[in-house]
Amino acid sequence: MRQVLQGCAGLALCAAAFAQSDWPSFGNDPGAMRYSPLKQIHTGNAGKLQPAWTFRTGKPGSEAVPVIVNGVMYVNAPDGVYALVPETGDLLWKYDAFPVAIRGLAYWPGSGGLHSRLFTGNGHHLLALDVTTGKPAPGFGNEGRVDLKKGVLGDLKDGRFTLQSPPSVFGDVIITGSSNGEGAPTIGAYGDIRGWDAKTGKLLWTFHTVPRPGEPGVETWPKDSWKNRSGTNVWGFFTVDEKRGIVYAPLGSPTADFYGADRVGDNLYGNSLVALDARTGQKKWHQQLVHHDIWDYDLAAPPALFDIKRGGRVIPAVAQITKMGLLFVFDRVTGEPVYGMQEREVPQTIVPGEVTAKTQPFPVKPPPLGKNTFQMEEMYDRSPEHARFCKELFETNQMKIGVPYTPLPLDGNALFFPSTLGGGNWGGVSVDPVQGRLFVNVMHIGQWGHMEKKGSEYVRTSAYGIYARFWNRETRVPCQNPPFGEMIAVDLASGDIAWRSVLGTIDSLEAIGIRDTGTLNMGGSIATAGGLVFIGATNDSRFRAFDTKTGKLVWTTKIEASAHTSPITYMGRDGRQYVAVMAAGGGGFLGGGSSNALVAFALPDVARKPLPPAVTKAISSAAEARKGMPKVGAFAPAALPAGGERKLLEKSCGVGCHSIEVVTSHRMNLGKWTEMVQNMVARGAPANEQEVKVIAEYLAKTLRQ
Repeated sequence: MRQVLQGCAGLALCAAAFAQSDWPSFGNDPGAMRYSPLKQIHTGNAGKLQPAWTFRTGKPGSEAVPVIVNGVMYVNAPDGVYALVPETGDLLWKYDAFPVAIRGLAYWPGSGGLHSRLFTGNGHHLLALDVTTGKPAPGFGNEGRVDLKKGVLGDLKDGRFTLQSPPSVFGDVIITGSSNGEGAPTIGAYGDIRGWDAKTGKLLWTFHTVPRPGEPGVETWPKDSWKNRSGTNVWGFFTVDEKRGIVYAPLGSPTADFYGADRVGDNLYGNSLVALDARTGQKKWHQQLVHHDIWDYDLAAPPALFDIKRGGRVIPAVAQITKMGLLFVFDRVTGEPVYGMQEREVPQTIVPGEVTAKTQPFPVKPPPLGKNTFQMEEMYDRSPEHARFCKELFETNQMKIGVPYTPLPLDGNALFFPSTLGGGNWGGVSVDPVQGRLFVNVMHIGQWGHMEKKGSEYVRTSAYGIYARFWNRETRVPCQNPPFGEMIAVDLASGDIAWRSVLGTIDSLEAIGIRDTGTLNMGGSIATAGGLVFIGATNDSRFRAFDTKTGKLVWTTKIEASAHTSPITYMGRDGRQYVAVMAAGGGGFLGGGSSNALVAFALPDVARKPLPPAVTKAISSAAEARKGMPKVGAFAPAALPAGGERKLLEKSCGVGCHSIEVVTSHRMNLGKWTEMVQNMVARGAPANEQEVKVIAEYLAKTLRQ
C-alpha cells in the first residue's frame, strides 16, 4: 500500500475557525437519526437544485456514506480513502489501499495528544489513518492495522472475514462487526462484536454473538453446536447512545442461512437487536426478531435512536426496520416494545431434521410496511409481455402461495413475501425529531423455491438457483402489481402510518405509458429542517426529495448511476447548503449502472462567499503534489476474453449482484482475486468451491496486478 498524496496537513485545524456544518458519521449523529437542522434548501426551492460538483473515484462498486469533519470530506471507494474539499470536490489526499470497506468509515477526534483518525475496513484488517497525513496512524496495531481474523477462527486454520461497514466510535473505543460468510458451509469465523482501544489497537472486550458454555443464551443451541458457527454477525451499522454509553447491534442470521437441523432452537443472538455496554461489551438487553431463521432475514439496518413524546412522557426509543418489512420500536433503555409486540403462530416445516419455531414476533404497530402477503389477483397485469412472463413463471414452477415465515417445501415451490432482499435492508430510516416522524423506504419483491437433499443436508434451490426472486431476471421487474417501491412516513406519537408514496420509476414501463410503479431500492434517506426527505436508493439512477409533511415528490434528477447508499447534507464555508450522494450503481443486487461518482447538489442562486485562503492554498498545494503521479481511476474496465470461464463469471458475479464492470476495473494477484470472489459468494453470488477457484484463476490471468 502506498500513499498517493500528502498535503493539507493544516486544513482541518484552520477550518475549525469558520462556520461549517459537519456530517461527522454515517448517520450524522451517533444514534443515526440522519437529520439536519439546515433549511436553506426547502420545499419551496428544492426544484431549483443543480449539480455543484462531481468527483469520480478510481474503482466502481462503492456504497459509502461520506463524512465531513472540520471542513474536510472523507469517503471510501474500493481502492482507497479520499479526502476532499466539500465545497468543490477537489482532492486533498488519497490513501491507496484495496480492498476497502464498501459502506464507509468512522471518524475518531483524537485524545491524549494524538491526532484525529479515520477507521475503516481493509480486507480482514481494521485500518487507522491519521487525518493530518493521510497515512496509517503510528502506534495503532501493526503499522496502523489490526488483524481482525485473530481470535475469531476457533480451531479453523482460516475463514472468510472482512469489515465492509464502518465501525462505531464511543470515546476511545472502536467497535467492530464483520462479514464472515453467511451461507453454507455452517462452519466459519465467529461473528463476535469487539471493542478496541482507538489509540493502540488493543482488544478491550468481546461479546460472543453465539454464546459459549456458561454464558446466557447457550441453552438456545444444541450441545457444542456453537463451535465455529459462522454468521450471527453485524455486517451493517451499529449506533450509539453516547449519554448512556450503550451500543446497539443488529445481528444477522446464523449459518447455514436456509437449513438449521444442526442448530435446532431459537439460536441466540441470531437476528437479534442487542444493547451492549459500549465500555465493557456486557449485554444490557436483547430482542430476537426472528427465531431460528431459515429465510436469511438478517437485521441489517442501523438501529435509529430518538425520543418519542407519548402519553405525557418522553420515551428514549430505538427503531429497527427489518427485511421482513416490519418496523419494531423499543424503549432503548429497557428493551420493552413501545407499541406492543405479539408472538404469532407461523407455518411449520416438513423437511426432515429441521425444526422451525412455532411462533414469530410481530409489532402491534405500525402495520407491515413491506409487502408480506400475496393473492392471485395481485399477479402483474399492467403490460401483456411481462404479464405473460409472470404467469408462465408461476405456473411452470408449480408455485404455492405462502404466508409470512413459510418454510420451503420438498415438492413444488413456495412463493412468499418478502425476499431475502427485504422489505427493508441496510439503508435504515431517517427521523425528523421536530415533526415526530420516521421515514423509511421499502421494496416489494417475493421469493420462491424449494428444498432438495444434497448429501446429508437439505439445500434451498429452484430453477433460478438459490436466490429466486419473483421477477424477470433480465429486467428486474417484479411479478406482482406495483408499487414495487415506496417511501413511508410513520407518526412516532401514535405508531400509525402518516403517508405512503411511490418511490422510483421503471423507464421501460414508462415508455409504454405505465407510470407510478415504484422500483426496487437499496440505501437510505436523510431528513432536513427544510421539510425534505432526500433519497437515492432506487435502481433507476435518480435522486429525489419528498415533502416530509405530505409525501409529495418535490424534486427528482437523473444521475449517472444508481445511488445504493444514503446521502448527506452540510453547509459549506461558501454559504451554500449542499446535498451529496455516491452514485455507484451495481450495489445491493439490484443493478443500476456502474460508476463511482460522488455528486453534490446546491441552489444556483445563493450568493457564494469566497473560501478561506487556507482552503484555496491547500487545493493548490494538493494539485501541485499530484503532478507526475498516477491519475485517480487509472484502471478502466477491461474486456474479458470469451469462453467458458467468462460465462461462469457472468453467471456467478454479474446476474444478481452488480455490473460486471465492477469486477473488471480491478487488477489483483491470485490471492486477492480469490478473497474477492469468496466475499462475493458470502454475499450471495452462486458459486461452489471449484467454481470460485476457476473464476479466481481466470481473473488473475486476465486482469493481472
